[in-house]
Amino acid sequence: MMESTCIYLIDHGKWLLMYRNRKPDDINEGKWIGVGGKSLPGETPEECAVREFREETGMEPMELKLAGTVDFCYDTHEMERIHVFLCYGASGELRECEEGTLAWIDEDAVLDLPLWEGDKLFLKKIISREGMPFHMTLFYDDKGNLLKAEQQ
Repeated sequence: MMESTCIYLIDHGKWLLMYRNRKPDDINEGKWIGVGGKSLPGETPEECAVREFREETGMEPMELKLAGTVDFCYDTHEMERIHVFLCYGASGELRECEEGTLAWIDEDAVLDLPLWEGDKLFLKKIISREGMPFHMTLFYDDKGNLLKAEQQ
């Protein structure tokens, strides 16, 4: 199973999100997601979250909190476990990212963006501040359609 992280920086009612529009053959192309990426061998989820946040934003995360884990199951890809973190502060200056366009989005507009259907399920929990930490399993077909969602 592949392990990765996703980090949402939340500051004064705004979320830092990434619009995936810069990588060729990107499974996330055209979607808004948090920053993050795959864990390196021997790296803890927290270490991965900090490293990926630095790499993609140029900033140093402060006060990371685990919101939950999501297991993504696909017909044609390896299963992936994503550790979802919330970040409540960062130091440094935001810089451009090679993987997509970073933008501050008002919290009440997050669910209106082009998102993965499964992401909407756990983002609703984060926005409502209820049901955390969560663990869910999302089943997708090879076209990216959500087939089933299970919450543990």
